[in-house]
Amino acid sequence: MDRKANVITRAVPDPGGLSAPQCRARDAMIDQPTYRTERLILRPVEIGDTGLLELHRADLRVARATQTIPHPLPPGATEALVRQAQHPDRTEDVWIIDASPMGQSHVSGVVRLKRLDRAQSNLFYWVAPPAWGAHIASEAIAAILEGNPHQATALFAEVFQDNPASARVLTNAGFEWLGDAETYSVARGATVPTWTYSRRMV
Repeated sequence: MDRKANVITRAVPDPGGLSAPQCRARDAMIDQPTYRTERLILRPVEIGDTGLLELHRADLRVARATQTIPHPLPPGATEALVRQAQHPDRTEDVWIIDASPMGQSHVSGVVRLKRLDRAQSNLFYWVAPPAWGAHIASEAIAAILEGNPHQATALFAEVFQDNPASARVLTNAGFEWLGDAETYSVARGATVPTWTYSRRMV
Protein backbone atom coordinates (compact mmCIF):
# COMPACT_ATOMS: atom_id res chain seq x y z
CA MET A 1 0.00 0.00 0.00
CA ASP A 2 1.49 3.30 -1.09
CA ARG A 3 1.43 5.85 1.71
CA LYS A 4 3.92 8.33 0.35
CA ALA A 5 3.49 11.83 1.68
CA ASN A 6 2.75 14.79 -0.53
CA VAL A 7 3.70 18.30 0.51
CA ILE A 8 0.72 20.57 0.07
CA THR A 9 0.63 24.33 0.00
CA ARG A 10 -0.82 25.81 3.15
CA ALA A 11 -3.33 28.59 2.59
CA VAL A 12 -2.80 31.73 4.65
CA PRO A 13 -5.96 32.64 6.61
CA ASP A 14 -7.86 35.80 5.79
CA PRO A 15 -6.01 38.57 7.69
CA GLY A 16 -9.32 40.05 8.80
CA GLY A 17 -8.21 43.67 8.98
CA LEU A 18 -4.86 43.03 10.68
CA SER A 19 -2.10 45.59 10.20
CA ALA A 20 0.77 44.85 7.82
CA PRO A 21 3.18 43.87 10.63
CA GLN A 22 0.53 41.58 12.10
CA CYS A 23 -0.03 39.98 8.69
CA ARG A 24 3.70 39.39 8.29
CA ALA A 25 3.84 37.84 11.76
CA ARG A 26 0.92 35.54 10.93
CA ASP A 27 2.63 34.49 7.69
CA ALA A 28 5.80 33.67 9.65
CA MET A 29 3.84 31.64 12.17
CA ILE A 30 2.69 29.17 9.54
CA ASP A 31 5.97 28.97 7.62
CA GLN A 32 6.01 25.19 8.02
CA PRO A 33 5.14 22.49 5.47
CA THR A 34 1.94 20.49 5.56
CA TYR A 35 2.03 16.84 4.52
CA ARG A 36 -0.80 14.69 3.21
CA THR A 37 -0.62 10.90 3.27
CA GLU A 38 -3.18 8.33 2.22
CA ARG A 39 -5.10 8.68 5.50
CA LEU A 40 -3.67 11.69 7.32
CA ILE A 41 -2.88 15.37 7.14
CA LEU A 42 0.10 16.65 9.12
CA ARG A 43 -0.28 20.37 9.53
CA PRO A 44 0.89 23.22 11.77
CA VAL A 45 -0.99 23.91 14.99
CA GLU A 46 -4.04 26.20 14.75
CA ILE A 47 -5.84 28.13 17.47
CA GLY A 48 -8.92 25.97 16.85
CA ASP A 49 -6.96 22.88 17.94
CA THR A 50 -6.66 24.13 21.51
CA GLY A 51 -9.72 22.37 22.93
CA LEU A 52 -8.88 18.88 21.66
CA LEU A 53 -5.20 19.33 22.45
CA GLU A 54 -6.21 20.20 26.01
CA LEU A 55 -8.47 17.14 26.22
CA HIS A 56 -5.80 14.70 25.07
CA ARG A 57 -2.87 16.29 26.89
CA ALA A 58 -4.88 16.14 30.13
CA ASP A 59 -5.25 12.37 29.72
CA LEU A 60 -2.86 10.61 32.11
CA ARG A 61 -2.21 7.88 29.55
CA VAL A 62 -0.83 10.46 27.12
CA ALA A 63 1.08 12.45 29.71
CA ARG A 64 2.81 9.37 31.15
CA ALA A 65 4.13 8.46 27.71
CA THR A 66 5.86 11.85 27.30
CA GLN A 67 8.73 13.58 29.00
CA THR A 68 7.24 17.06 29.26
CA ILE A 69 3.44 17.00 29.63
CA PRO A 70 2.52 17.49 33.31
CA HIS A 71 -0.37 15.81 35.06
CA PRO A 72 -2.66 17.30 36.14
CA LEU A 73 -2.36 19.74 33.27
CA PRO A 74 -2.03 23.32 34.59
CA PRO A 75 -4.45 25.98 33.37
CA GLY A 76 -3.10 27.80 30.34
CA ALA A 77 -0.51 25.14 29.49
CA THR A 78 -2.10 24.21 26.16
CA GLU A 79 -2.59 27.83 25.14
CA ALA A 80 1.11 28.39 25.84
CA LEU A 81 1.98 25.40 23.66
CA VAL A 82 -0.08 26.78 20.78
CA ARG A 83 1.58 30.20 21.07
CA GLN A 84 5.02 28.62 21.16
CA ALA A 85 4.26 26.40 18.15
CA GLN A 86 3.18 29.44 16.13
CA HIS A 87 6.05 31.71 17.17
CA PRO A 88 8.32 32.72 14.27
CA ASP A 89 11.43 32.24 16.46
CA ARG A 90 10.47 28.76 17.69
CA THR A 91 13.23 26.17 18.06
CA GLU A 92 10.94 23.26 17.21
CA ASP A 93 8.16 22.60 14.74
CA VAL A 94 4.90 20.98 15.84
CA TRP A 95 2.51 19.12 13.54
CA ILE A 96 -1.03 18.10 14.34
CA ILE A 97 -1.86 14.57 13.19
CA ASP A 98 -5.20 15.24 11.53
CA ALA A 99 -6.89 11.89 10.96
CA SER A 100 -10.19 13.27 9.69
CA PRO A 101 -9.63 11.77 6.19
CA MET A 102 -9.97 8.32 7.80
CA GLY A 103 -12.95 9.26 9.95
CA GLN A 104 -10.98 9.97 13.12
CA SER A 105 -10.54 13.27 14.95
CA HIS A 106 -8.88 16.26 13.30
CA VAL A 107 -6.58 16.28 16.35
CA SER A 108 -5.45 12.67 16.78
CA GLY A 109 -1.91 13.30 17.92
CA VAL A 110 1.20 15.43 17.63
CA VAL A 111 4.62 15.12 16.02
CA ARG A 112 7.42 17.47 17.09
CA LEU A 113 10.85 18.11 15.62
CA LYS A 114 13.34 20.01 17.77
CA ARG A 115 16.45 21.41 16.12
CA LEU A 116 19.83 20.35 17.48
CA ASP A 117 23.37 21.32 16.56
CA ARG A 118 25.14 19.97 13.46
CA ALA A 119 21.99 19.73 11.31
CA GLN A 120 20.36 17.15 13.57
CA SER A 121 16.89 17.04 15.14
CA ASN A 122 15.05 15.27 17.95
CA LEU A 123 11.75 13.57 17.10
CA PHE A 124 8.87 13.35 19.59
CA TYR A 125 5.30 12.17 19.10
CA TRP A 126 2.14 11.04 20.84
CA VAL A 127 -1.19 9.66 19.65
CA ALA A 128 -4.55 10.30 21.32
CA PRO A 129 -6.06 7.16 22.94
CA PRO A 130 -9.14 7.07 20.65
CA ALA A 131 -6.76 6.54 17.70
CA TRP A 132 -4.61 3.85 19.32
CA GLY A 133 -4.37 0.74 17.19
CA ALA A 134 -4.97 2.60 13.92
CA HIS A 135 -1.23 2.72 13.06
CA ILE A 136 -1.30 6.44 12.47
CA ALA A 137 1.98 7.09 14.29
CA SER A 138 3.87 5.01 11.73
CA GLU A 139 2.21 6.81 8.83
CA ALA A 140 2.79 10.25 10.35
CA ILE A 141 6.46 9.60 11.09
CA ALA A 142 7.00 8.19 7.60
CA ALA A 143 5.68 11.47 6.18
CA ILE A 144 8.04 13.51 8.34
CA LEU A 145 10.99 11.33 7.37
CA GLU A 146 10.18 11.59 3.69
CA GLY A 147 9.73 15.35 3.85
CA ASN A 148 12.71 15.92 6.20
CA PRO A 149 11.56 19.51 6.85
CA HIS A 150 14.67 20.44 8.85
CA GLN A 151 16.96 18.99 6.16
CA ALA A 152 18.53 17.05 9.01
CA THR A 153 21.42 14.68 8.51
CA ALA A 154 20.23 12.56 11.45
CA LEU A 155 17.21 12.25 13.71
CA PHE A 156 17.16 11.05 17.30
CA ALA A 157 14.26 9.75 19.37
CA GLU A 158 13.80 8.37 22.88
CA VAL A 159 10.99 6.23 24.29
CA PHE A 160 10.27 4.90 27.74
CA GLN A 161 11.14 1.24 28.13
CA ASP A 162 7.62 0.47 29.38
CA ASN A 163 6.25 1.66 26.01
CA PRO A 164 7.47 -1.01 23.55
CA ALA A 165 4.79 -0.07 21.00
CA SER A 166 6.48 3.31 20.48
CA ALA A 167 9.83 1.56 20.13
CA ARG A 168 8.38 -0.65 17.37
CA VAL A 169 7.13 2.44 15.53
CA LEU A 170 10.68 3.79 15.48
CA THR A 171 12.41 0.56 14.46
CA ASN A 172 9.84 -0.02 11.71
CA ALA A 173 10.67 3.48 10.44
CA GLY A 174 14.36 2.63 10.15
CA PHE A 175 15.62 3.95 13.49
CA GLU A 176 18.46 2.02 15.08
CA TRP A 177 18.87 1.39 18.78
CA LEU A 178 21.75 3.36 20.32
CA GLY A 179 21.50 2.26 23.94
CA ASP A 180 19.75 2.50 27.27
CA ALA A 181 19.43 5.78 29.13
CA GLU A 182 17.00 7.49 31.47
CA THR A 183 15.11 10.75 31.50
CA TYR A 184 12.72 12.60 33.75
CA SER A 185 8.96 12.35 33.19
CA VAL A 186 7.10 15.36 34.51
CA ALA A 187 3.79 13.47 34.70
CA ARG A 188 5.34 10.59 36.63
CA GLY A 189 7.49 12.80 38.81
CA ALA A 190 10.35 10.35 38.40
CA THR A 191 13.31 9.41 36.25
CA VAL A 192 12.32 6.63 33.86
CA PRO A 193 14.51 4.17 31.88
CA THR A 194 14.52 4.87 28.14
CA TRP A 195 15.72 3.45 24.84
CA THR A 196 17.51 5.88 22.53
CA TYR A 197 17.34 5.56 18.73
CA SER A 198 18.82 7.32 15.73
CA ARG A 199 18.23 7.40 12.00
CA ARG A 200 20.62 8.71 9.37
CA MET A 201 18.87 10.89 6.81
CA VAL A 202 21.66 11.22 4.22
